[in-house]
Amino acid sequence: MTPEGPKIVPWRRALLVWLLLLATEFVHGTARTLLLAPAIGDRPARQVSVLTGSLLILAIACLTIRWLRPTSRATVVGIGVLWLGLMLGFELLFGRLVAGLSWSRIGADYDPRHGGFLAFGMVVLALSPWVACRLRGCLPPASP
Repeated sequence: MTPEGPKIVPWRRALLVWLLLLATEFVHGTARTLLLAPAIGDRPARQVSVLTGSLLILAIACLTIRWLRPTSRATVVGIGVLWLGLMLGFELLFGRLVAGLSWSRIGADYDPRHGGFLAFGMVVLALSPWVACRLRGCLPPASP
């Protein structure tokens, strides 16, 4: 606790940034489906889009990390875990309930043995607040 009161963890801001990430990925996925997949095929387009989506996520994290104002390294990690959990939940629910995909089809997107690289994209998502803090020089000092 500080003299000004308890430190507020920037969870509301992290949720707003996640909504921005979600909207960006939604547009990105739509563009992949409409523009890239017809040119190179669905699976290669999904593989390429993991790389481009990861770059978009890192860019958004870098642009917003100072606005998030993380107060500790644990907060930075917590933001990444929050974004990961929300995105996984959304991906699974959207894939199943809206897109009507089978569990095996969803799982294949995460399994490199089946050409799916989405698990790597999720790792980038989870690490993006930490990477952004490192790149922007705003990583809070380690707690004693």
